[in-house]
Amino acid sequence: MRRQNKLWLVGATALVLSVTGPTAGAHAASDPARGTLPAGDGWASEGTGTTGGAAADASRVFTVTTWEEFRAALETPGTEPRIVKVVGTLNATAAGCSAFEAPGYDFARYLADYDPAVWGYENEVSGPQEDLRAASATAQGKAIKVKIPADTTVVGVGRDAGIVGGSLQIQGVDNVVIRNLTVESPLDCFPQWDPTDGATGAWNSEYDSMVVYGSTHVWIDHNTFTDGAHPDSSLPSYYGEIYQQHDGELDIVRGADLVTASWNVFADHDKTLMIGNSDSAGATDRGKLRVTLHHNLFKNVIERAPRVRFGQVDAYNNHFVVPESGYVYSFGIGLESRLVAEKNAFTLPAGIGAGRILKKWKDAPVTTAGNHVNGRSVDLLAVHNAQFPGEILREGAGWTPVLRARVDVPQAVPGLVDHCAGAGKLH
Repeated sequence: MRRQNKLWLVGATALVLSVTGPTAGAHAASDPARGTLPAGDGWASEGTGTTGGAAADASRVFTVTTWEEFRAALETPGTEPRIVKVVGTLNATAAGCSAFEAPGYDFARYLADYDPAVWGYENEVSGPQEDLRAASATAQGKAIKVKIPADTTVVGVGRDAGIVGGSLQIQGVDNVVIRNLTVESPLDCFPQWDPTDGATGAWNSEYDSMVVYGSTHVWIDHNTFTDGAHPDSSLPSYYGEIYQQHDGELDIVRGADLVTASWNVFADHDKTLMIGNSDSAGATDRGKLRVTLHHNLFKNVIERAPRVRFGQVDAYNNHFVVPESGYVYSFGIGLESRLVAEKNAFTLPAGIGAGRILKKWKDAPVTTAGNHVNGRSVDLLAVHNAQFPGEILREGAGWTPVLRARVDVPQAVPGLVDHCAGAGKLH
């Protein structure tokens, strides 16, 4: 169902009246678990569309209250559609980091062995404690990663459903729906020290909250992605570098295609959303990574909202609330990317110029039109090129999106998205 919503902001009353029905187009609205992506709603509606497990028989509908029950429901044999309803918060790491430690691993010993004053910065770390760290990391990965099968819907029940410390892997499958979950970023218990990463080394972590890897027809809707109880500001530092225990909130990589992410909240995170993970992945990614991002709230996100390589990405009607400190960019323009960014709204604090919204990683064309910054129309490409004359971006992504079920004027986007996006907001 194609729907053009011509919403004009006429005072606060008109805006309140307009904040209705972001999910009204979904089928079977009386039961969100049976909801399907409306026709014409982003790239995931292309071709066969995205229905997830909407057609599941009663015997293939699972209600889970623990991480162990969640894994069992997803691993239940059979290829027929399934629905997994999440009640409450599932904790993938309830036993704590010590449950994954390999015998003999000692973090204090690790720090002593690889202290740059001892090890230096020329070589990657190796030896017994690094081997034990890697074994511990492998154990954690097995415990917190879970694969989502084809023809599956995972949906939170009510306003407080979520997952803490888990990593949802949508890998090599077709037709998946994820809705109404608060997903707290996994905390990597065993980051690796890499003294060769930059001039002063870096701690590198694994485990994204959600990964779409080589999969097609994926709808990610009304979820909240957050670092929760462990923001980066709470993490310690060692060797003068932050002990980074977070990776991304959502990655769409390795030939993934036909994805719609709508009405989600991405909050309080550094490297948030990556589309295409490597410049060397052209053989896998060219002609794929077609992604639509609409009506999402990116709040206090430092960078990658998203960063794009190769993908044909449509980003419209999103609201970006930029943090007062640490901000790097929102849209990252990478190798062979074709990003269309239209009718988005940006709320920037004083002292941050709109030219920083775009970041040039590699030469690629980009379309920007109808975007608003602090309530005013701004040509993002022009202000970027004026602010960064050494990083000129080319205009015109070379394609025109047509799979847009709802388009709102940018003046209305902050109120509409802030009110309706995220977990617990399904109607």
